[in-house]
Amino acid sequence: MASITVQLPSKSYEIAIAPGNLDQLGQKMQPLHLGKKVLLVSNPEIFAHYGSRAIASLQQASFDVSHCTLPAGEQYKNFQTLNNIYDAALAHRMERSSTMVALGGGVVGDMTGFAAATWLRGLNVVQVPTSLLAMVDAAIGGKTGVNHPQGKNLIGAFHQPRLVLIDPEVLKTLPVREFRGGMAEVIKYGTIWDAELFAKMENSQKLDEINHLTPGLLEEILIRSCQSKADVVSKDEKESGLRAILNYGHTIGHAVESLTGYTMVTHGEAVAIGMVAASRLAVELGMWDEQSDHRQLALIEKASLPTRLPSGLDIEEILVSLQTDKKVKAGKVRFVLPTGVGVVKITDQVSADVLRGVLAGMG
Repeated sequence: MASITVQLPSKSYEIAIAPGNLDQLGQKMQPLHLGKKVLLVSNPEIFAHYGSRAIASLQQASFDVSHCTLPAGEQYKNFQTLNNIYDAALAHRMERSSTMVALGGGVVGDMTGFAAATWLRGLNVVQVPTSLLAMVDAAIGGKTGVNHPQGKNLIGAFHQPRLVLIDPEVLKTLPVREFRGGMAEVIKYGTIWDAELFAKMENSQKLDEINHLTPGLLEEILIRSCQSKADVVSKDEKESGLRAILNYGHTIGHAVESLTGYTMVTHGEAVAIGMVAASRLAVELGMWDEQSDHRQLALIEKASLPTRLPSGLDIEEILVSLQTDKKVKAGKVRFVLPTGVGVVKITDQVSADVLRGVLAGMG
């Protein structure tokens, strides 16, 4: 399909997108001058589907491969689970030239990346995302981390991968709910960066299952989303400015995730809820119009994603949780809000009363 480069001053790398890429993993890693030892990290379900193929490809390229699996689920994205990776790295006698390979979704990718950033003060990491959300977002850009009980991804590091290898064929085994969660991130790119992608999704009758997408649209979604993420990260690697727009929908979304214990809604579902809230805030502040709000809402509904807050969630608790958000500056919560399809603005001029009103309307 495509090869996209994330252009960084010292650590540029390729996002390789093609059917059958999983079987080319070892071959793709060979020219990168990585150490011989590789630790493959996955979860039990993904490993059962694709672990043997990934290991076979690595061994054919003469890598010395070991593996470990982590329990699946955002609620396990913590230090206790992280120790499983460290224990495996120790047992495999990983060296500073060694490489960790993340085979899985966003949780596996984030945790493996953080383990690679911190074990021996930094190993290579290669991302092999198996979920739509990880393919278009989590695997790209070097954000790694684990959750704190009081907030999502509060503990982490920037650690860029040496390679992101995407095989669209693995999406065939992705649960429908996870596919829909990934579509939330795709809709995000349409709203913040790529009006053409937004329009192409509007032309599709449904976005809630991979079988409802034409092969051409799926290809567009993967390539354009990855290109959008690469463009933004290339301009602002460590979120000193522009990259913050990638948090569209995530400010309130992360609060929803943490307040529900990472078990009630998926990350993508929380982002969808957060995008609905951000869009309504933009309308209330006169930043964009009702028609644009309805257009975004229609896409979210086409993907069968939630548009209302989970029942029983306390609005005042959400406001308190927002104060722990990583984007808080000088005590003010910064929101990414749309001003037009493909254009957003970062602002801290959102009053608590306006926010309460929007959230109350989403209950």
